[in-house]
Amino acid sequence: MDRNQLTGLILMLVFITIYFQFFAPDPPSPEINNTELAEGMTSDSLYSDSTTTSIGTPIQQTISDSARAKLNEMKYGLFSVASDGNENTKTIETDQMIVTISNKGGAIKKVVIKEYLDFRGDPLVLVDDKHTNFHLYLDHLGRKVDVNDLYFTLEGSSASSLNEGDTLKLNYSLNLPDGANLTYEYSIPGSGYEIGFKMRQQGLQSIIGQQVQFAWNQKINRVEKDFKDARNRTTVKYRFTDGDVDDLTGTSTEKEEETLELPTSWVSFRQKFFTSAIVAEKPFTSGYVQSSINMSDTTSTKNLQMSMTLPYGDFIANTSDFKYYFGPNNYSILKEVAPDFSENVELGWSVLAWINKFAVIPIFHFLERFISNYGIIIIIMVIILRLVLAPLTYTSHIGMAKMRVMKPELDELKEKYEGDQQKIQQEQMALYQKVGINPLSGCIPMLLQMPILFAMFYFFPNSIELRQESFLWANDLSTYDSILNLPFTIPFYGDHVSLFTLLMTASTILYTWSNSQMTTTVTGPMKSIQYVMPIMFLFFLNNYSAGLTFYYFVSNIVSFGQISLFKKFINEDKIKKILNENKKKNANKKKSSFQQRLDEAMKAQEQKKKSKGKK
Repeated sequence: MDRNQLTGLILMLVFITIYFQFFAPDPPSPEINNTELAEGMTSDSLYSDSTTTSIGTPIQQTISDSARAKLNEMKYGLFSVASDGNENTKTIETDQMIVTISNKGGAIKKVVIKEYLDFRGDPLVLVDDKHTNFHLYLDHLGRKVDVNDLYFTLEGSSASSLNEGDTLKLNYSLNLPDGANLTYEYSIPGSGYEIGFKMRQQGLQSIIGQQVQFAWNQKINRVEKDFKDARNRTTVKYRFTDGDVDDLTGTSTEKEEETLELPTSWVSFRQKFFTSAIVAEKPFTSGYVQSSINMSDTTSTKNLQMSMTLPYGDFIANTSDFKYYFGPNNYSILKEVAPDFSENVELGWSVLAWINKFAVIPIFHFLERFISNYGIIIIIMVIILRLVLAPLTYTSHIGMAKMRVMKPELDELKEKYEGDQQKIQQEQMALYQKVGINPLSGCIPMLLQMPILFAMFYFFPNSIELRQESFLWANDLSTYDSILNLPFTIPFYGDHVSLFTLLMTASTILYTWSNSQMTTTVTGPMKSIQYVMPIMFLFFLNNYSAGLTFYYFVSNIVSFGQISLFKKFINEDKIKKILNENKKKNANKKKSSFQQRLDEAMKAQEQKKKSKGKK
């Protein structure tokens, strides 16, 4: 290499060194995925000083603290002062709950209900941070800021355990520039299942828009033995301020959603036996609720969501007052929480709910004060209700006795007018009128008892008092009692055998047969059809509450006792004598207006048939 080549090479190296030292562009910053930001990635996960390669080797991030602060400012605006911090939690134990609150988002992270266990026998966790998120979204500088990402400062008592009568006040404050702040005020009583929650602000009206949204997303943990039943009874329930209570379809396996266009006073995540809810003192102006199912997930029943709009004026005026409810679906407790909040317990529609609220539940709770065995309570309830209904039952048996006494005369009418069904019916009605028999007297009392039987159909499967309470071979009266698990599934029946359901079905068939022997009104194919319903019960109730099927079984046994007792008091010879006297007394009595109209209707029907036959 000659002198000129060496000189040129040295000059090139000098120029390259000067260029990269003073004139080269800065290296590009790593790209931040806005979608990931929107989906809730924290600043810690995005901007950590080091990360790890796919083979586990640590590498250094090139983003400096100042760059991180700049990106937080771009994302959160004036709220960025609270975007970095360390998460700390505070746990408070009351008589009924263990509540954990985090300074990150100032939100409830975990709620354990102390008095209950899940189906595994573990503490019942109603809310946990892995499956639950609370959010407050504020419009700020054209972006939506999720307050749940920010770090609050705890101000309040250091107490962690409360007794009945105590109340703990906790304030979580989000302090912003120029004295602006947002504070969550929690009020936790020493007993009960309610937590007071207030939002207070100062100076936010100048930096936020008029859209304030509260959101709550939760994957509902499985806590019950019967997974399918628990899933069907898990849903979102809500009450409009006009008093209308509605919910999403619990039994649907598809995504259910609803836009709430009317002011709403409370929204709940209702499970079979437990409810998590928020109750607004000033109603939400509108909202959106949703439920969905991941069929492959056997650890949770459903994914529930709510997004509710707060009245902006109330938020700025510091009157946004709420309370949370985390607790059991106990009617006596729920009815004190908020108007119509007791609707979170399924007690049936209209009349059935009325019977449960004002008759069944008071009797049940009265007995509960003196008796700890719920099987015994169910037996006593059957006896009490049977005694109350005894006059109706007795009237029904008197009616059937009258029909039995009149059977020979009714048979004569059938022979005399054989083939003329209309004439037979007319003569039967005339005979009934003369002897003083109401043909419906036997069935009306029984029909009046049906609402009580149906009310029980709702009460027992939804009674949290029976949850995990054992009796005889049933280890949980709130669900089915399996004495044999089948290695296969029978359509409409299931994969197990419930003994109380078998006993109930057998006793119902026997009771039906016994009744058919005492009545003359059930004839022909109806004698066989009346046994279809008990057989249907065998399939339909096999997966239902053992408390319910045990109640029906005991009710049948008590009914047999009533039949035997009534037979001793009902003298059919005396009844026959009274009917014959009525027959003589009313021999020349004119037909009643009802009987006349009935005869005219029958004649018109007969004329119509004849005219069709001629055509």
